[in-house]
Amino acid sequence: MDKSFKDNLRDFVENKTGGCKILVVGDVMLDKYYYGEVTRISPEAPVPINHILSTKETLGGAANVAHNLALLGCQTSIAGFVGEDHHGETLVDKLLARGIDYFDLVHTNQPTTTKIRIIGGHQQMMRLDFENTAPVVGDDANNLMENISDQLNEARSVDAVIISDYGKGACTVDICQKIIKLCRKKNVLVVVDPKGNQWQKYSGANFITPNLKELNDVLDMPIKNEDKEVEIAARFVTKKYNIENIIVTRSDRGLTLVDGENVTHIKAKAQEVFDVSGAGDTVIAVFTLALAGNMKSTAAAYLANLAAGVVVAKIGTYAVSRDELLYALESFSRI
Repeated sequence: MDKSFKDNLRDFVENKTGGCKILVVGDVMLDKYYYGEVTRISPEAPVPINHILSTKETLGGAANVAHNLALLGCQTSIAGFVGEDHHGETLVDKLLARGIDYFDLVHTNQPTTTKIRIIGGHQQMMRLDFENTAPVVGDDANNLMENISDQLNEARSVDAVIISDYGKGACTVDICQKIIKLCRKKNVLVVVDPKGNQWQKYSGANFITPNLKELNDVLDMPIKNEDKEVEIAARFVTKKYNIENIIVTRSDRGLTLVDGENVTHIKAKAQEVFDVSGAGDTVIAVFTLALAGNMKSTAAAYLANLAAGVVVAKIGTYAVSRDELLYALESFSRI
C-alpha cells in the first residue's frame, strides 16, 4: 500500500480519535467467563467436573461497542436498559472505569442481560443466559427516547450514533425509527449492526454492518461467500430497506463495502482465528469512529478490517486498544 494511505490511518488513530463523540444505543450486556480444567467425571451424574481456575467479567453487546470506542480514545456515551441487580451494578462499574458516559441508561425491573460462559480447557462447555428479550415498550421506552433526544440536542451534540441490535428487546421498530429520523433531522451519522430479518426498522440509516449470516437472514435464497454474490445481495437489500450503504463482514474472506456506486472488497489477514465473538462490535466501532473523524468510507473500512483481525486472535469478548491498532498498522499492507 502507498505510504500516505498508511500514514493517514496512523495519524487518525494517534491524534484524532479524541475529537469524536459517539452515542451507542442498543442491547447492553455483561459477559462473564469461568475458566477451568476438567480432570474427572462427577460421581453424582455423568457430567464433567470443571475446576475453576480464573474468572473474567467484561462489557458485552452494545457495551462492547462502547468499550472499543473508549479504548481508542473516543468520547463515548451509551443508552439502553439495565436491571436493578448485581449484574447491572457490575456493568455500570465497568462503564465508569472506562470513562463511558452511562447516564442515559434506563434502569428497569427486568434482569440485566448477562451471558455466563463455562470454559473447560479451551472448550466452551456451557452458556448460561440471564435475560428477558421481550420488546421494551411503555415508560421504559419513552424514558430511553427522552435520554437520546437530550443527547442529540445542541448542548450535547454527537458526531454519530451506533445502533447495536442483539435482539434482546431494546431495538424495537419504534425506537430505531425515532432515532434514525431524529439523527437525519440533525444531520447526525447513523450506523446499524442488525439482528433478525425485520430490517425495515433500520430504514433511513446511513450504513448497516451485517455479517454474512445476517445478510442471508433477509434474503429469499442464501448466497455463497463470494465477492460478486455478496455485492449483488448487498445492493438488493440496501434498495429494498432504504439504507444508504452497507459493509458486509465475511469472516476469513474479509469484508465488502458497498458505498453508493462504489464497491470495495477487502481481504482478511491470513492468521490463526481463535474466536470471532465481538468482532462485529469492533468493526462497527472502528468504522463509525473513522467516519466521524471525516475519514473516507474506504479508508474507514480498511481500518475496521484491521482492527477485527486483532480481535479474532483473542479468546472471548475483546475490545481493541489504540496501541494494538497502531501495532497492527505497522505490518499492514493494502491489497
